[in-house]
Amino acid sequence: MLSFISRRLGVMALTMLCLTFIMFFLVNLEPNLRKLSISQTNMRASDEMIESWLVRNGYRQNFFVRYGQWIGVLPKSPNIDAETGKTVPRFRYCDEPNVPVFSGVLQGDFGCSTKFKKSVSEKLLPALGATGILMFWVMIVMVPGALLVGVLAGMREGTRTDRILSVGSIASTATPEYVSGIIFTVIFASWLGILNGSAATATIKGVSFFNFTLPVMTMALYGMGYIARMTRASMAEVMTAQYIRTARLKGLSFRTVVIKHALRNALIAPFTVIMLQFPWLLTGVVIVEAMFRYQGFGFTLVEAAGNNDIDLLLACGMASVVVVLSTQLISDIGYAFLNPRIRVS
Repeated sequence: MLSFISRRLGVMALTMLCLTFIMFFLVNLEPNLRKLSISQTNMRASDEMIESWLVRNGYRQNFFVRYGQWIGVLPKSPNIDAETGKTVPRFRYCDEPNVPVFSGVLQGDFGCSTKFKKSVSEKLLPALGATGILMFWVMIVMVPGALLVGVLAGMREGTRTDRILSVGSIASTATPEYVSGIIFTVIFASWLGILNGSAATATIKGVSFFNFTLPVMTMALYGMGYIARMTRASMAEVMTAQYIRTARLKGLSFRTVVIKHALRNALIAPFTVIMLQFPWLLTGVVIVEAMFRYQGFGFTLVEAAGNNDIDLLLACGMASVVVVLSTQLISDIGYAFLNPRIRVS
């Protein structure tokens, strides 16, 4: 197992390097650099002013040099003031050093946000924490509900209960987040008036609480149907297995057979699907957080993309890559533990 994990970590590192290189190339295309320069100078800036800003801030350096500086394997060189000839930091509002220094992703420095006028870490880490809380409650609501629906449908394959639950699962999966979010907002916020239509922060006795009931409901509903369908198919297959029939012939009650014999084997396939929900949640929160104004990772990503905040965009992409690769590793390890027949070589 340790050898397997070591090899997977090596593959993850190589995959991460390739993905970040592609991401860095796409984000730093010429139109993006010009948009960034215009936003930081003047909307009516001339081509000479735009080019001067790009040169002064190091965006005209060799592409591979800039990538190495962003990763942290090459030192970042400070800018030179044309008037005084002295070294100055690239962005003064981020307290960047004015001397050559190794300062990149490997050193924990993700750059400076030109939109929020602060370091990327100061903006991204709280956003990831807020999204982490949202994702936690989505999983708390989505996973038990989906497993319950899937197990009940799989236990009674072909019955009316199975058909009703299956139709509900398909309907929830077929409804996009932006549709269900609007429906929930209209019903609970407009008609009933019992829930706020946004995810703003409320303060009670000095303690801040996120009103994210509607975002949680929106995201949980969409993912619940897919997990329920997978669980239902796995449960139905397990219930027809030979050892289940043997257990029933021995006189064991239906409840005992389901809980002690069928349920564990039926959860092997849904476990992989559940782990893959984490990457989906990162993409799903982009729509939901923008819709409900929830100040999390998705909202930050939209703001960064809309304002061409290159350093913040790269950091968001890096966070997504880490989450996807980590959940895949955890999924493979958990699958081997749940299924004793799987042997890791």
